[in-house]
Order: sequence, then C-alpha cells, then structure tokens
Amino acid sequence: MKSDCSTSAAPFRGLGGPLRSSEPVRAAPARSPAVDLLEEAADLLVVHLDFRAALETCERAWQSLANHALPEEPAGTSLEVKCSLCVVGIQALAEMDRWQEVLSWVLQYYQVPEKLPPKVLELCILLYSKMQEPRAVLDVVGAWLQDPANQDLPEYGALAEFHVQRVLLPLGCLSEAEELVVGSAAFGEERRLDVLQAIHTARQQQQQEHSGSEEAQKPNEEGSVSHKFLSLPMLVRQLWDSAVSHFFSLPFKKSLLAALILCLLVVRFDPASPSSLPFLYKLAQLFRWIRKAASSRLYQLCIRD
Repeated sequence: MKSDCSTSAAPFRGLGGPLRSSEPVRAAPARSPAVDLLEEAADLLVVHLDFRAALETCERAWQSLANHALPEEPAGTSLEVKCSLCVVGIQALAEMDRWQEVLSWVLQYYQVPEKLPPKVLELCILLYSKMQEPRAVLDVVGAWLQDPANQDLPEYGALAEFHVQRVLLPLGCLSEAEELVVGSAAFGEERRLDVLQAIHTARQQQQQEHSGSEEAQKPNEEGSVSHKFLSLPMLVRQLWDSAVSHFFSLPFKKSLLAALILCLLVVRFDPASPSSLPFLYKLAQLFRWIRKAASSRLYQLCIRD
C-alpha cells in the first residue's frame, strides 16, 4: 500500500517545475493546495511513519478541495487527487489499527457507495477480508456492482471477481456469486468457467460439512437414548431394593397382616372361607421367599463391607 501512495502522488510532483532555457516562458498553471497536502500526507506516511498526522493532512486536503476548487483544473486531476487521498488515509487508519473506521471514513467524502473509485473499493475489500470481516463490505460492493454507470468501467470485471473470491465465497453466498458471474458480461468465457468451478467446489465442501455435522449428531442422540434405556432398569432395581428393605424393616407378622388387610380392601375376599386358604398359603410362602432373598442380600453386603 505504500507503493500505491507514492505512485498516486507522483504525477503531481512535476507540476510547476523549473523550465529549460530553450522553452518559451509561460505562466505556470495554478496548483491546487490539495496537491501539496497530498504530497505532505504521503511523506508523513511513508517517510516519517507519522500515521495520525498523515490522516489529518488528508482530511485537510479534502476540506481544501471542497473550499478551493480551481475552475481551470482538469476534472481528471481532481478525481485522481481524491483517490490518492483515500489510499493514503486507508493506509494510515490500518497502520493505527483503526481499520473498522475505513469504510465510514471513505463514505463521508463520496456519500454513496456507487461513487467510490474502483481502486478505493478494492482496497476496502482487501482490508476487510484480510481482517476476516467481509460482511462489512457486502452491501457496499453489491450496490457498486449493480450501478449501470460502473458496469462500463474497465475495472468492473476484475472487481466483480475479487468480490466473489474475497466476500461471497467466504460468507457462503454461493447463489449470489453464481448469479453475478452468469449474469455479467464483464467475465470472459474462460474466466467465467474458472469462477463457476470455484463456486461448485465451495458448494461441495458446504454439503460435505453439513452432512458431516448431521452424522456427528446421530451418535450423540443414539447414545442419549441408550443411556435412558439403561438407566431405567437400574432405577427400577433401586426402587425395588428400597421398598424391600423398608418393608422388611417391619416385623414379619405385621407385614403379613398388612398384606391381608390390603387384600381385604382390594380383592374383597373372605379369609374365613375355605377357598381362600390356598391363596393365603401362597402369600405366606411368597413373603418367606422375599424375606429370605432380602436377608441373603444383606448378608452379602455386610461381607463386602
């Protein structure tokens, strides 16, 4: 970027220089104060590395252009001075780690994105994409590319391809990139095929990443479901052990009496009836078996401790 500043300021160094003796004497053309300020800003940036002073000098040059425009000055000279001032200002802001301010700083002088010079817009794309913030210039570059007046510029094709490579593809805007390449006449046939191939490759990578994330999610879901199924028997077993230990903390006769009362309330059978004797006998056997199993389990726990 330093070479850009020097190159941009170079055409103005020869204005008003000394004449050779063989040349006829003529009045030197009026020199805009902005040209002197541009040279001063470039020296502050490149030679003295005083980035704050370089930025302030660029701002004074912009003010000078607004207040002291020379009627005899060629229009192209004024446009070139403005573009060079932006180049120096962008470099100064970047060197001071104030790159987030670049876009707003430039737009305060050009008002709308469509009026930005291609070189300035290219530097903005390069800066924000390098800082991994391409979304900041997405709308600005899109507005510039859609303006019919810019589509006839010789830099349009290179800038559109730069926008695809540096902004649209990193952001995953593949459909927008494909629409721009197919619908623009600025792309030659060979360049169009190359850019479309790059878009196709990016789309394949996007699909692979999406499918990979889905496959990685399935084992996690299966593991959570299997963990739930495995934890259910353990919970039932814990509840059963707790109920048995609590139940057999009571005396055996009280437990049997409680079961009989429960049967009277629920089943509504007569314990004095002869038909109820087999059931009572089996219930008593069941209680003895459960108590024996609980006692043996308690014995095993005691031995383990």
